[in-house]
Amino acid sequence: MAELNTDGGGGGKGGKVRSKKQNSKVDLTAMVDLAFLLITFFMLTTTLSKPQSMDLTLPDKEKDDAPKADVKVDENRTMTVLLGENGKLVRYVGILATPVVGGAPKDFAYGKEGIRKELITRGQLVKNYSTAKGKPKDGMIVIIKPSKKSTYRNLVDILDEMAIVGVGTYAIVNEFSPEEQKLLEGKK
Repeated sequence: MAELNTDGGGGGKGGKVRSKKQNSKVDLTAMVDLAFLLITFFMLTTTLSKPQSMDLTLPDKEKDDAPKADVKVDENRTMTVLLGENGKLVRYVGILATPVVGGAPKDFAYGKEGIRKELITRGQLVKNYSTAKGKPKDGMIVIIKPSKKSTYRNLVDILDEMAIVGVGTYAIVNEFSPEEQKLLEGKK
């Protein structure tokens, strides 16, 4: 509501005749109320961006006295991916000491022409191998081994590649054999 104050300004007997000054005062209460209503409305109606997360299945906690069963996995189904410093990526298939056919250690880059292409190719070979063995549901198993010098981004990138390619079974392991450490450092 706007008010006009008309009092004040000169007057009195004798002297000069002065015009009366009009003091104007605007009440901004209604505008402030409207501003707070609009702020409240937009705060309640906007959707905040939700953080993107990746689903990881973690193993159940085992009791120390529980017997540990050794799981036998066919070497032809396993691929190990070593993550090194500066984005270095090395993969081998089977056991490092005795790799299977086509499983010798090889360096790769991230992306569709690098590790993704290799994962797709190896996945198809494993699928054909499992079908020939009479176990069509057995897929590829990828073991991801990030080194202490690899970055968190590299781990997320390789996990993204697993999701893109559709690798159903993969594990993150932080144990390195001396041979794997030499392989990451570029020594033979």
